[in-house]
Amino acid sequence: MARLLANMIYKGIGAFPAARSTAIAPRSFYPGNLLFSTSIPSDPDTHEDFRPTSKLESTDLSLKDIVEQDVKENPVMIYMKGVPDLPRCGFSALAVRVLKEYNVPLSARNILEEPELKNAVKGFSHWPTFPQIFVNGEFIGGSDIILNMHQTGELKEKLKETSGKIGKSE
Repeated sequence: MARLLANMIYKGIGAFPAARSTAIAPRSFYPGNLLFSTSIPSDPDTHEDFRPTSKLESTDLSLKDIVEQDVKENPVMIYMKGVPDLPRCGFSALAVRVLKEYNVPLSARNILEEPELKNAVKGFSHWPTFPQIFVNGEFIGGSDIILNMHQTGELKEKLKETSGKIGKSE
């Protein structure tokens, strides 16, 4: 039934001369970019409710200061794509899964919400990729390094200072 319907629709579209033309790109109806999005904060055609906002604008601290404060005040800090409960990339998901194996407080910031924060973190750590994990104020690395440290037992030793009782959660 679905195939019959699809063939009828295909033949119906094919009846239009423009649809048979080779000048039309295959994805002309749905171009690969977002038509209803704007990255220009002062775009007069965008309603105020839909303009991009910065969640860190309200503070008097620079982004570099915010990163320094995050790393200093949080025993385990991860800058990632998404949040620990809903990672937005496989590398971030892997890092969170490894870190959750240990009973340590985990703090995170979503770099997708604040593009300038992403650059500030890169400048702070001198590391180009994400996620970026800091333990006790020290930059550790990304998901591959965390996984390797977990497999060798080095991560458990590194996290002992963070919590008096480290072990696998059960």
